[in-house]
Amino acid sequence: MSHIDPQQLDAEALYASLLEQVKAGIAGANDPAIVGIHSGGAWIAERLAKDLNLSARLGVLDVSFYRDDYAKKGLPHEVKPTHIGFDVNGATIVLVDDVLYTGRTTRAAINELFDYGRPARIMLASLVDRGERQLPVAADFVAAHTRCAQGQALRLQQAGDGKFSLTIEQNHA
Repeated sequence: MSHIDPQQLDAEALYASLLEQVKAGIAGANDPAIVGIHSGGAWIAERLAKDLNLSARLGVLDVSFYRDDYAKKGLPHEVKPTHIGFDVNGATIVLVDDVLYTGRTTRAAINELFDYGRPARIMLASLVDRGERQLPVAADFVAAHTRCAQGQALRLQQAGDGKFSLTIEQNHA
């Protein structure tokens, strides 16, 4: 598996690749739905749902209260509401995150998702996988693999026109 220099990541090209992977991956799936993790994953999920004609089967999760490091990190300055307006039981869920890193956010999202029911299957889609997992989590659909220097984080941003971009920031956590 080859890694792309994080400076060379084109978020729009990555989104197009991810869209094609998810489209092929859910073809023939039972009762597909898209669930994004706030905030970057929710932005990607909204576009995927629109592009795949699944807007009525779109949900969003805020995993703040489900994280195993909640006591250490505390509450983010803005907790977003979780909204899943469809029956999760028996559904094929595409769980969407922007950047897959340690696996802790994914674990928290799966725990929260099961509070809404028991899906038939959960598939993980991520724009970028930056490796360095702390939990055994792997994406079913991923547009790029990269590595960041210690102390750096990849941040997805969404412009007013809906276009995505990725920036590298110093991680202050």
